[in-house]
Order: sequence, then C-alpha cells, then structure tokens
Amino acid sequence: MTLLRGGMMKRFLALGFPIFFCFASPSHGGEYDVERNQMVNEVMADAAATASSSGTSALSPQVVAAMRKVERDRFVPGWLSSLAYLNRPLPIGHGQTISQPFIVALMTELMKVKAGDRVLEIGTGSGYQAAILGELAGSVYSIEIIEPLGNEAGERLKTLGYRNVKTRVGDGYYGWPEAAPFDAIMVTAAASHVPPPLLKQLKPGGRMVIPLGTQFMTQSLMLVEKKPDGSVATRQILPVRFVPLTGGH
Repeated sequence: MTLLRGGMMKRFLALGFPIFFCFASPSHGGEYDVERNQMVNEVMADAAATASSSGTSALSPQVVAAMRKVERDRFVPGWLSSLAYLNRPLPIGHGQTISQPFIVALMTELMKVKAGDRVLEIGTGSGYQAAILGELAGSVYSIEIIEPLGNEAGERLKTLGYRNVKTRVGDGYYGWPEAAPFDAIMVTAAASHVPPPLLKQLKPGGRMVIPLGTQFMTQSLMLVEKKPDGSVATRQILPVRFVPLTGGH
C-alpha cells in the first residue's frame, strides 16, 4: 500500500475532517460509475507516460476491465467515498493506505495473471487489490498482519462475492506454504530484500512484484522472475513509496 504523498492525512486533520474508519455500505448501484471510468482513463494515461521505465506501454484489456468493474469506494472508509476515484492513495486506518490506482494496475499488469492462476498477495489492507486479482485469477490467497484490517477485508470480500479469494491474518514474510506453489506473488509493502520463503513458494516460470527499500529511503518496485530452471532474474520498474513490511522476521 503506497504511502500518502504530501501529508494528506495532516491536511485532512487540519481541515477538520473526522477520522472515522467505517467503510462504505455494499448497497448502492452505480453511484460512482462516471468517476471510476475517469479514474481508469487516468491510470491508462499514466501507464503510457511511464512506459519507458516500466516496460509496460499499455494495460491489457483484462486488467482494464477489472479496474473498471471493481468499485474502489467499497474499499475505503465511508467518509472518503467521494474521493475514492482520485488516482492517489487514501488512508484506511491502522497507519495503512489503499494504494494509488495506477500502482494497483501496474503491479497487476506486471504479474501477467491468467485465468486459472494461483496468486499470493502479501498485505490485504482493505481488500481492493485482492478483488482486482480475484477478477483475473483462478484463486487468490491474501495475508494481512494487522488483525482488524485482515478480518474486515475478509468479510468485505465475501460480501462482495469474491469466493475465489481466501484471506488470513498472519506474517506475510513466510507466505502461505500449504497453498504453494503460486503462479504469481504480489507484495504490497516495502521489504529490505526478497523474502526467501516467498521465492521458494513461487513456481518456476512465475513472477513476483515487490517494492524493495526502507521506509525513509528510496524504494524501487521490482519485478522478480523465476526461470524454468529455478534461476532468478530481477528488473527495476519505478521508484515508489510503500509502508514497510512488518513482522517477526
């Protein structure tokens, strides 16, 4: 989950916004359809603008369709619903954020998820990224270390009908070994290195997308590819800012 840029939370407080983290009700019909489509158009423009560094000139039709379908306002606190379709991160409580839509789309695109794939996500947050992956993959396994967030996201995803997404509370550094191997792994928090347990759980031929770096230093979004012979290749994609990967490691 990307960090808030420019002190957004401080500005909310300074403007007198109450910081309540009650999430939006699942019972509305298309209230933000126009805003969501505009957000996706902005995300596509960002993908084109960063093509030289990301290596991704255009998002696939499948990723675009998922971004247009999943209602981001269901995954943010209710008091932020009207801001849900800005192309920026937003707070979700417990010091965490929902990632910028462009970053969500780019990380999803880099993993090249196909129908039937088994995907692992580290850092469920509010469940938005898991829902996007759930539109593309056969099965998604998502781990969140913060218990209230993990429990709420699990219930939210069930309510929204994502039966192919399984969630649990735990230390994502160690992955989900009993569900491995995975065709793709996404880490949505910054680590100082690629966790060896995750690399072990990645199938040969699989892809991992992970931000590497520390909280107060430059971080880089990295694409990690495990070759069919088990060797590993990495490629730096973009500079990013994410909350740190936490846990007992």
